[in-house]
Amino acid sequence: MEFWNNMKMYDLTQNLSHLTPPWPTYEPLQIKFFKRLSPNGANGQLITTSNHVGTHLDGPLHFDTAGRDIASLPLEKLVGPGVVVDLSDIAEDYGIYTPKDITDRVEVKKGDILIINTGYHKYGWDQPEADERRYMLRHPGPSMDFVDWVKEMEIKWIGVDCGSADHPMNTKIRDWEPLEAQMADEYMKKKYGKGLNEIYKWPNTYQAMHVHVFPKPHEIIHAENVGGEINKVLNKRLVIGCFPWKFVGGESSISRIVAFDKE
Repeated sequence: MEFWNNMKMYDLTQNLSHLTPPWPTYEPLQIKFFKRLSPNGANGQLITTSNHVGTHLDGPLHFDTAGRDIASLPLEKLVGPGVVVDLSDIAEDYGIYTPKDITDRVEVKKGDILIINTGYHKYGWDQPEADERRYMLRHPGPSMDFVDWVKEMEIKWIGVDCGSADHPMNTKIRDWEPLEAQMADEYMKKKYGKGLNEIYKWPNTYQAMHVHVFPKPHEIIHAENVGGEINKVLNKRLVIGCFPWKFVGGESSISRIVAFDKE
């Protein structure tokens, strides 16, 4: 009991409803009652959804045909020591963060879980500053050397408080939203002296935070749309847990993410 009396839990999960936007082109959550308390004595609901709505874990099978399903991930993979790093002070539309941006703010140890706060959770659908396009299409993303760094650090999994662990312009959004891609290109040329196609060279770098790190031996997966009480645990070392369904055959899963702080 003393252990739990000194433990504070923080819920890093975004609210989920039929209003929660899925990742672009994915099926949204749909819900209906199939029976009600009167006259059936109980309420019952049916849900149809993709696995990529709200806070969710992208599993190995999502980008690796030979990857493990969600049910095969042991608790030792999903729960462990880690850090929440706050990058909101440098975050801007289409921005790029680097390993140094992380290590300047927190100590990251080999085998850690790493949660990245870009600050863009404030644009989530359930927030006062809600802005779906900014949240999904313009959030910051990692540099290409970040991919090698997470491998070197043997990160268990990564969590991000925005639409994707990849830069949005290093995903299919780049093709789907040509005007956004043009604005990103102009921003990058001004900010970094290189255009979008120079920084993220397709096909070699395409969706690198999925394609390059999900397959074994790395199996560095990630959770997207983290939020909730994340502002209460910034730049802190904690025990962090992701709790998906025990989903046999699941490529990904809607999840609950909790940070445990021994005060």
